[in-house]
Amino acid sequence: MESFEYQAGTKVLFGKGQIEHLPEEIGKFGRKVLLCYGGGSIKRNGIYQQIYDLLKDCEIYELAGIAPNPRITSVKEGIALCKEHGIDVVLAVGGGSVIDCAKVVAAGVYYDGDPWKMVSENIQTENALPLVSVLTLAATGSEYDDGAVITNLDTNEKLGYGNPLTMPKVSILDPTYTYTVPAKQTAAGSIDIMSHLLEQYFGPDNTYLADQMLAGAIKTVIRYAPVAVKEPDNAQARGELMWTSSLACNGILSQGCAYGGWCCHAIEHELSAFYDVTHGVGLAIITPRWMRHILNEKSVGRFAQYGRDVCGITGLDDQETAEKAIDETEKFFASLGVPMTLRELGIGEEHFDEMAEHAGRGRLANAYVPLLKEDVKAILHDCL
Repeated sequence: MESFEYQAGTKVLFGKGQIEHLPEEIGKFGRKVLLCYGGGSIKRNGIYQQIYDLLKDCEIYELAGIAPNPRITSVKEGIALCKEHGIDVVLAVGGGSVIDCAKVVAAGVYYDGDPWKMVSENIQTENALPLVSVLTLAATGSEYDDGAVITNLDTNEKLGYGNPLTMPKVSILDPTYTYTVPAKQTAAGSIDIMSHLLEQYFGPDNTYLADQMLAGAIKTVIRYAPVAVKEPDNAQARGELMWTSSLACNGILSQGCAYGGWCCHAIEHELSAFYDVTHGVGLAIITPRWMRHILNEKSVGRFAQYGRDVCGITGLDDQETAEKAIDETEKFFASLGVPMTLRELGIGEEHFDEMAEHAGRGRLANAYVPLLKEDVKAILHDCL
C-alpha cells in the first residue's frame, strides 16, 4: 500500500434546501461576489433569482456563458473582472465546466503572467480567491476536488490544472437542482462518473479496500443512471448519482493505490480539444475500445475480477469473464442513448497522429498497461 497524505477541505452541504445557508457561507469571505455560470439554465430553473434574493446584501458581478469544455478565454475574462472589482469570493453555479473555470479564475488572480502558461505548466500560485460551488449537474466531481480542465481552441489543447488552493471552501449539493438536466446530459454525466471510477479501478497496484469501494460506486452508477435518465425527478437516483460523483474524483476511494495513468481521459481530452466533444460521450466511445486493446495475459485477471465484482458474471473462465465484462460495459453505455462511434459524431482520422502524439503528455507510459503513440492511434481507429 502506497504512503499518502490526504485532506479534503471542502464543507459539503448535501440535500434539499441547503442553498439557504449560502448567505452565511459567502459572508465568511466578503461581500463582492463573482457569479460564474453557463448557458442560462439557472435562469430558467429559478436558481439564478434565488441566489440574487439570498445574496441581496452582496455586490454581484457575473461571468456568464461558460461553455462545456471551458475556454481559457472565459478564464481570462473572469480574472479581469476579479481584478477590476476587487472580488472577495468566487461563486460557481453549474456543473463541472463552470466550477473548473471558476477554480482557474480564483488562482489566476494571483498569477501575473499568461493564464494559459499557468495551466499548461501547472504553475502553483501562492494564493487563490475562496471558491463556493452550487452543483447543478452530477458528473465531474469538481465540487469536491482541486482539479480543473481547461481548453485552448487556438492551440487545440485541453489540459488539466491542479492546485490545492482551488479546492472549494463550500459545496452545496442539492439533488433537486439536477431534476431539469436533459436526459442526454444526465447520461453523459453518469458515464463521466463511471469513467472516473474505472480509471482508478484499473490501476497498477490497488488495495483490497479500494477495489471494494470502487466496485460499489461503479455498481451505484449502473443501477441509478438508467433511472435518472427515464425518471428525471427521481430523488433517490439523483441523490445517489450526485454523491457518487463527488466521491469519484477526489481521490478518497483509491488512497494508497498507485496512479494508473487515466488513459481514457487522456485520449478523450484530445477529442475535445480538436472537436469540442461532450466529455462523457467521448469516454463512452473510447472506454470499451481501450479495454479490449489492453486485454492481455497481464490484465485478464483484473478484467475477470471486474466482471465478477461489478457485472456479477459467474461460471466462466478468466478470459471469457473479461470479454463478457467489456461487452456488458459497452452495452450499458449504449443503453443510455449516447453515440458509440466517432463516425456518429462526424469525426474521421485526420488528426489521429497529433492526438496520439499529445495524449497523456508522457504519462501513459506509466499506466496499468502502458500505451505508446501507436497504441493510442490504434484505439482511436477502433473508435471509428
